Amino acid sequence: MSTETKGLTRREILGAAAAAGAVLAGSGLGLGRVAHAAPPPTAGLTLPPLPYAENALEPAISARTLSFHYGKHHRAYVENTAKAVAGTPLAGQPLEAIVRAAAADPAKSVLFNNAAQAWNHAFYWRSLGPKASAPDAKLKARLDRDLGGVAGAKKALAAAATTQFGSGWAWLVLEGGKLKVVKTANADTPLVHGQTPLLTIDVWEHAYYLDYQNKRPDYVTAVLDRLLQWDFASRNLK
Repeated sequence: MSTETKGLTRREILGAAAAAGAVLAGSGLGLGRVAHAAPPPTAGLTLPPLPYAENALEPAISARTLSFHYGKHHRAYVENTAKAVAGTPLAGQPLEAIVRAAAADPAKSVLFNNAAQAWNHAFYWRSLGPKASAPDAKLKARLDRDLGGVAGAKKALAAAATTQFGSGWAWLVLEGGKLKVVKTANADTPLVHGQTPLLTIDVWEHAYYLDYQNKRPDYVTAVLDRLLQWDFASRNLK
């Protein structure tokens, strides 16, 4: 067979096919690729792909909610952050570094709100999955020691998530060698409080209102019982 096909060499044809495959994989459209983990939120100022399909969290969280939450809210935070740092010394810095720098400068409150929300949301998507997972032995031992086991941690997370007044987040964190459950308001994040985030639950209204209206406790229960990824927390434990 000739190595030429319609003016293209066999090498060029194979290269084009490989490039097309890479595009499909990166877009989440490659066969068997949709459920792969998203890159960490420090990977750059682009919207990271969801680690699952938009309908993968149903019925706990609908595809419609995920479409708005991820495709509009999260995207806007990323785009606003990119615009705010363009042409400044923070341009090209990892997202986590931008969050920390903005938190240290009261004049950068708008940048902090957008950058922290971009980071928080990327972390939130990976705290969830189509089926709740279990902690590994190391995390389980820490949970038993510090929070009364998985049941105690879930109870503490539920309390933090349902009692956070207004918008915010509930977090499982590591601080001073111990596990804790904390809550933050608006865009605030454990990153700037000397804590290592392990898991989070978003309790901004846009996270649940299309599905649950004002019934935040029902949303929180669904996340804790059906979606929470304890194995993600295990990987974050240092």
